Amino acid sequence: MKRWLKFLALPLIGWLIFEIALRLTPLPFKLLEPAPSSTEFVDRRGQPLRTLLVDERRYMRRLKLNSVSPNLIDATLCAEDKRFWEHRGLDWLATARAVRGTLLKVKPVSGASTITQQLIKLVRPGPRTFGRKIQEIWLALALETRWDKKRILTEYFNRLDYGNLQIGAASASDFYFGKPLMDLSVAEAAFLSALPRAPTRLDPWRNFDQAQARQHWVLKRLLANRKITNEEAARARNEKLTLSPPLRNFEAPHFVDLLLSRKGVIQSGEKIFTTLDRDLNRFIAQMLQSQLERITDKNAGSAFAVVMDNADGAVLALAGSGDYFHGSEGQVNGAWQPRSPGSAVKPFAYLLALQKGAHPGTIVPDVPSDFSTPTGLYRPNNYNNRFHGPASLRFALGNSLNIASIRALELAGGPQVLHQTLHDLGLTTLNHPADYYGLGLTLGNAEVRLLELANAYATLARLGRHLPYRLLTGPASGLENGRQLFDPAICYMLADMLADNSARASAFGLNSWLRFDFPVACKTGTSSDYRDNWAVGYTPEFTVAVWVGNMDGSPMREITGVTGAAPAFHEIFEHLHQQFGTTWYPRPPELLRQWIDPLTGYRVNPDRPGAVQENSISPIIAHEESYDAFGRVILPPVYSDWFKSRENKLGELATLGSTISGLVITQPAEGAVYFLDPDLPLAEQQIRLLAEGVGELQWQTDGLTMPRSLDGPKIALREGRHEVMVTDLSTGKTARTWFEVRPW
Repeated sequence: MKRWLKFLALPLIGWLIFEIALRLTPLPFKLLEPAPSSTEFVDRRGQPLRTLLVDERRYMRRLKLNSVSPNLIDATLCAEDKRFWEHRGLDWLATARAVRGTLLKVKPVSGASTITQQLIKLVRPGPRTFGRKIQEIWLALALETRWDKKRILTEYFNRLDYGNLQIGAASASDFYFGKPLMDLSVAEAAFLSALPRAPTRLDPWRNFDQAQARQHWVLKRLLANRKITNEEAARARNEKLTLSPPLRNFEAPHFVDLLLSRKGVIQSGEKIFTTLDRDLNRFIAQMLQSQLERITDKNAGSAFAVVMDNADGAVLALAGSGDYFHGSEGQVNGAWQPRSPGSAVKPFAYLLALQKGAHPGTIVPDVPSDFSTPTGLYRPNNYNNRFHGPASLRFALGNSLNIASIRALELAGGPQVLHQTLHDLGLTTLNHPADYYGLGLTLGNAEVRLLELANAYATLARLGRHLPYRLLTGPASGLENGRQLFDPAICYMLADMLADNSARASAFGLNSWLRFDFPVACKTGTSSDYRDNWAVGYTPEFTVAVWVGNMDGSPMREITGVTGAAPAFHEIFEHLHQQFGTTWYPRPPELLRQWIDPLTGYRVNPDRPGAVQENSISPIIAHEESYDAFGRVILPPVYSDWFKSRENKLGELATLGSTISGLVITQPAEGAVYFLDPDLPLAEQQIRLLAEGVGELQWQTDGLTMPRSLDGPKIALREGRHEVMVTDLSTGKTARTWFEVRPW
């Protein structure tokens, strides 16, 4: 009896040892880690933008078993492991058949490796040896003691190689058929399940016939295992497969690159929902390319545009022209590259002037002027070398007058105030103190980024409420309400100025690309030597910013913002208006509407000739001292030289007040320091000679060239210290001065 007990106990003990050994066997480390997934970028509607390679060599997308079509599960099991749900990791019948086939040298109908064994092989790749086969069997048995069948099958579908860098059934279904797994037909499921047998040899793009032959074999297995009927098998064999084009999603490349450059923003393996509108981005990219083709003779090589949703700061489009993969410059993000904005920053100086108490009709002198700075006298010029005398802020902003813009900056409080404001608006490229930029800050001598400038304008569009721009959907990190940086009524006045097509007609005409049939607040900019063209503007709903230029900084050929960037800007806003609609701001109730004299900016009676109405926050005062006995406007001495020039078109509307007596050189001022601009040809760097005298004046210099000019005497600048003398031929009196010219 004891002998029989021992005989029965031995198998039981052996079985217990076997089970314990299986449970103590360490599973492959990679199997315990979830298979990595590719990071997927999609637009605001879920349309794909780009999928990243895992480890820079394959595409992977994790799935759950309930997302897999029963057609694919049946096809895979029939092809690879029809008794998967019954065995424990080793199919004894299939193994015995394989051994018999090997001994008899008969080609096997199917392999002996179960799906569990294949999963082990996927996480422990290596050479096919007998010893390794035994290890795979043992690890498969060990795995089956700890994981249920659904988990094993799920992990198998996630790790299977379907060729063309597609790892996992979810990624493969999207790549080959452009559809989710649950939507696969019987024919498509059989075709997809056939590929892992030999992903390279069965690549459908190179060997479709072989892949289809394997598909038909799978269909036979499905029929033999009664998973489909004869009718379904025939229909599947006759179904014409439509494969998606073998193209990778690569939309909005510069936008996605910008996201990838931000550490901590993107988590690997996620589906990233961005703020981008893919269709809008496509439209803009194509339109920018068309605009460049229209101006090929201007040596303009690149263009970028940004569109923002003002409601929440979402970037709806960030598009560039040209081929992303062409040359070394194709991948440079023009929306993030710091560039000189020219006049595109001027509106912020005017906004600050309005906040200090000015109104759109406030007058500033647009005349040749010297401005004292810590580095010497600064003498800017208007872009067309023309001066308009008394200029309202509305007129000066509309026609982008440089001298008047500096006067507006002085009303605002100077460069320090503008410098701080631009920082508050999120411009991160102003890395020097305000004194470094000086008065030229309002003329665009500090580089900015297109995206950040667009967001600064979006603050104006929100009537002073600042929000950070957004590239991703979801919560806005508690900043939904933003910060109120400016008075809404002041912002309304600025928007009204920027949308006034008549106000800019003197420089741009009434039918420029900045004219719309609906209100749009807009401003252009052109940097020195035509290196950068800008057009930026907004409605309550959208902000659009466009840049045109060359990535290497080379100059274009005499093309300005209104002819280079503005046409694209116009097309974008027309598209937005047609597709989504745009509105305008209701007039703030606290604003006053008052009659003013356009030559003084002061309040007058409505019946005064030339009187115009203008907005203001507070009552505008009258100033009777501004007129002489004949009702003419008395201009102060700052207008003296301009008043005597050909540019004075005021006629009997104005007269000069008291002027300087005797012979005095007013330009160049004694001790003035001028700097040579490295971006301008030396021959174009000149200053006018101005003096107050009685009769005809004769000028002499210490050897400097005096070019002929219809605007009066000028001298060409050369580096060094120079002296100038003037003689009043009617009195014989002389006056002298000296100035210095330095390199920049």
